[in-house]
Amino acid sequence: MRYWNEAAETMPRTERRKLQLERLKGRLAYVRQRVPFYGGLPQVKSLDDLRTLPFTGKSDLRDNYPTGLFALPLDQCVRIHASSGTRGKPTIVGYSRRDLASWSEVCARALVSAGGQPGDVLQNAYGYGLFTGGLGFHQGAELIGMTVVPTSSGNSARQILMLQDLGARGLCCTPSYALNLGDTMREMGVEPAGLNLRYGLFGAEPWTDGLRRQIEAAIPGLKAYDIYGLSEIVGPGVSVECEARNGLHIQEDHFLAEIVDPDSGEPLPIGETGELVFTNLTKEAMCLIRYRTGDICSLTDEPCPCGRTTARMSKIKGRSDDMLIIRGVNVFPSEVEATLLQVPEVAPHYQLVVTREGALDAVEVQVEALAETPELEPALARRLRDVLGLSCRVTVQPPKTIPRSEGKAIRVVDKRTG
Repeated sequence: MRYWNEAAETMPRTERRKLQLERLKGRLAYVRQRVPFYGGLPQVKSLDDLRTLPFTGKSDLRDNYPTGLFALPLDQCVRIHASSGTRGKPTIVGYSRRDLASWSEVCARALVSAGGQPGDVLQNAYGYGLFTGGLGFHQGAELIGMTVVPTSSGNSARQILMLQDLGARGLCCTPSYALNLGDTMREMGVEPAGLNLRYGLFGAEPWTDGLRRQIEAAIPGLKAYDIYGLSEIVGPGVSVECEARNGLHIQEDHFLAEIVDPDSGEPLPIGETGELVFTNLTKEAMCLIRYRTGDICSLTDEPCPCGRTTARMSKIKGRSDDMLIIRGVNVFPSEVEATLLQVPEVAPHYQLVVTREGALDAVEVQVEALAETPELEPALARRLRDVLGLSCRVTVQPPKTIPRSEGKAIRVVDKRTG
């Protein structure tokens, strides 16, 4: 078993809960004094009292844009990151020097969980800049003593050249881009099995075990690991899969996790599926209390074969704001993906096109086939109806019709108006 910080990652749960309570009390006192938004937060005596604290949502960050939720003045922050702002005004997050050290620490733990070690070449194809992915992995890898190739996203031909010439053992990017790289290698006549790749950390978008199998088939010798993070909390490194790949270990000495009902906000028992909520336990520049991520998953505290004692979260099922409601049926794109990738004749590229026919919504699932297969469209429509409880139109598109991703894949095209 490999650990970057064995003491923290294998700490007995009773000791960790004491540490979490101590740090929670400290962070609450810290933000009460420094952030007017949090000035009226009540005291807590136990972790069970967490439910008495109000939530923080993305709308609160936008209402206090740009730095109204910062606990440090801007001139005491050493770095700024931001969301893309695709759903509205971007969210700005700040980091102190100590925050960057903690972020490097959790990213180092994540890389080692997947098999990274000092001296490895790591190709980092996450975007650099305001997006947290590129720089988060970069600083964690350098802390370990890895050699980082900061290719950033895009330019697949150059990515492949670097993989060939520098012999990277590790790859970091979105799962859809990893699949794109595998496809591009075949088109270029490059044999992926000849690369030195052994592990990849893929995140920034929900993905299924079916897509994992597709990536590993496209790049033989590579094991695909899920990693989770969000800029509002720190960036990548909040949780990651270990070699067991049975849930993502949360770095609980830095992040306190809970699951709540997406509608009522009431806490749910461990094991039930709901919305993931995080509280920062160590962040200085911007420390969020009970931040509603919008991500849907479940938690478990069952023992893991790897020896880590941290709670694990399931793979993200989807986002509450990405969930489609079609004729009264809740549909997550990940459910469609999991169903499609069970069919060998279907390529791992798809889009959901949502339209409105009169007063009713309708969804068309566009897919690509690996070979001409009679009756594929009605067969897929039946499978999706059985799984989703919803009739969908399926259309098989010509090869390379559905856009490939160099960042986050666009899975839903919503053409509804009004």
